[in-house]
Amino acid sequence: MRGPVHPGRRRGRRRPLIAGACAVLAAAAIAGCSSGATGPPVLNVYGPADGAEQYSAAAKDCTAASGGRYSVVYQTLPKSADDQRLQLARRLVAGDSEVDIVGIDVTWTAEFAAAGWIEKLPEDVAAQVRQGTLDGPLQTATYQGALWAAPLNTNTQILWYRKDLSPTPPATWDEMISASERLHQQGLPSYIEVQGAQYEGLVVWFNTLLNSAGGQIVDEDGNVLLGRGDAAQKALSVMQRVAASPASDPSLSVNKENDGRLAMEAGTAAFQINYPFVYASIHTPPPDGGGGGTFIDPQGKPTSADTGRRVVDEFAWAPYPSVVPGQPAKPTIGGINLAVSTTGQHKDLAFAAIQCLRNRDNQLRNAVEGGVPPTLSDLYTDPSFQAKYPAWEAIKNSLDNASVRPLTPGYTSISIVLSDLLNPPAAIDPATAVPMLADEVQGAANSEGLVP
Repeated sequence: MRGPVHPGRRRGRRRPLIAGACAVLAAAAIAGCSSGATGPPVLNVYGPADGAEQYSAAAKDCTAASGGRYSVVYQTLPKSADDQRLQLARRLVAGDSEVDIVGIDVTWTAEFAAAGWIEKLPEDVAAQVRQGTLDGPLQTATYQGALWAAPLNTNTQILWYRKDLSPTPPATWDEMISASERLHQQGLPSYIEVQGAQYEGLVVWFNTLLNSAGGQIVDEDGNVLLGRGDAAQKALSVMQRVAASPASDPSLSVNKENDGRLAMEAGTAAFQINYPFVYASIHTPPPDGGGGGTFIDPQGKPTSADTGRRVVDEFAWAPYPSVVPGQPAKPTIGGINLAVSTTGQHKDLAFAAIQCLRNRDNQLRNAVEGGVPPTLSDLYTDPSFQAKYPAWEAIKNSLDNASVRPLTPGYTSISIVLSDLLNPPAAIDPATAVPMLADEVQGAANSEGLVP
């Protein structure tokens, strides 16, 4: 047995790997919303609570647009992605006929398809969905060469930075780490904010760096590719250097997206790898947003004095930093896809409804009011979208160069293993970590052994 990724670190207690939702089948009798005996069929859409207001408005509009053929009702799932997945799995394993359409995380497509929980899109529907949809989001909805869902929204990270501290944004991670350390030596805000906690955000960071270096975690058949070439070692080296630098945020190993946003608004961060929501936050008055961030003095340090200058005055954006100079980064994308369940009673109507729910008007509303980037390429030239997303060009470029997380049914297990092995990132040993990562990921991909 190989040693740990972090020398000297004891692994925590581990629990048996469970196969999907089979272990919780007994708990699957959850009441759904009945379509009733009279009137048009009711199509229940189960999706995230975040954005429920916009998704419910889309459901109402699509009900009207159906001309009486059906009505659409949006049913909210729990806040946590893990809880959303568990509830959907319980319902679908139990054959719940009231679940017609599911809003699934982009990482669940392969799992739900392989489990027989969602229907493959008919070829005519698939052709319509592909038309005008960005390639990256389409990849997240594809498994074994077939389209299983319709991309509703997407998400991607870019670099947010302080232009007073770094007038020229760093183009590579090497440049950003060097700039951070220079700022630290000068006694100025220096933190590079990124997601280093033991959760999915840490895996997203690793996946982006790995793909940017020319590597891949696994293929869709579950074959581990981590050990091929030096891409994994390059990715791990970047993570370790960021976290172990004297200029780093001491809390990086427990930081998530919102922690990075708050650090930037507080004036302690010079650089932030994060999603577009941070722009809206810093421009939103308290208590809902950062209200422009803290005041900063002439040197750029945070101060309690009213200097008339806030972090927002120096807040800027740039492309995600490269791992290999001269080659664009491949940021990992997120988002929600709409799929038709195999347990619903009105599949043809459900396929029609998902096309309405993700149409141009509804995606624009989701973006402008809900803060989630669209998957339709022509919306990126829409003035109302551009006005809401001043960083739209950087976001679009990020999506055009995007990478996706492994398209394999075992991804959830792979993610659990990786987030455990890579935390804390400061303790990673890039020279020795790759073989163990490959071994443990292979076991997770095969649903073998134990996971944390």
